[in-house]
Amino acid sequence: MNFLELMQQRYTTKRYNPNEKIDVEKIEQLKQILNLTPSSINSQPWNFIFIENQELKTKLAGVSRHNTQRVIDCSHLIVFNVINNLDFFEKQISENLPDAAVNYYKTFLKPLPEEEVKAWMKNQIYISLGVFLTACASLGIDATPMEGIEGYKYTEILGLENHLTTFAVCIGKHHEEDTNQLKFHAKKRIEKDKIISEI
Repeated sequence: MNFLELMQQRYTTKRYNPNEKIDVEKIEQLKQILNLTPSSINSQPWNFIFIENQELKTKLAGVSRHNTQRVIDCSHLIVFNVINNLDFFEKQISENLPDAAVNYYKTFLKPLPEEEVKAWMKNQIYISLGVFLTACASLGIDATPMEGIEGYKYTEILGLENHLTTFAVCIGKHHEEDTNQLKFHAKKRIEKDKIISEI
């Protein structure tokens, strides 16, 4: 299946089969793919937590709003967290990035208001989401990206000190009665000519 076909076939899973687990090899591939995600100046202002533990998933399900059952039933819950402490971030890039990248940050980003720098970092983590969902499609893994969670409560439950939960993704195998499957619910997009143009 080529990339276009993958995008035509993937959909957001709404109901999972709790008895189907993703095998360890595929989970390891997803971890490596996330680790290779691109970001501006290779800043990587994030961390990712893979959760299989049912007790912890159930606890997080309680602060996942309308996504409660998906979090409980999925094979794994992946939590995407962005750095929320600029001192921590600056230490991380100074230890891991070349001088040119650090100087770019100090020259063009650090002088901005803190809210703008944090917004820039948050933009980076959405790149990782696109990479992750595409990787799931290529590996035949069903996925549900979720902003509809209480991120601050996730942050508290997970004991994060320098990061803030931005969103989470359920992965697993869809339930045969998942009504969002394409055979029940056709994929709908705005016509491409209305959103894509050439100049």
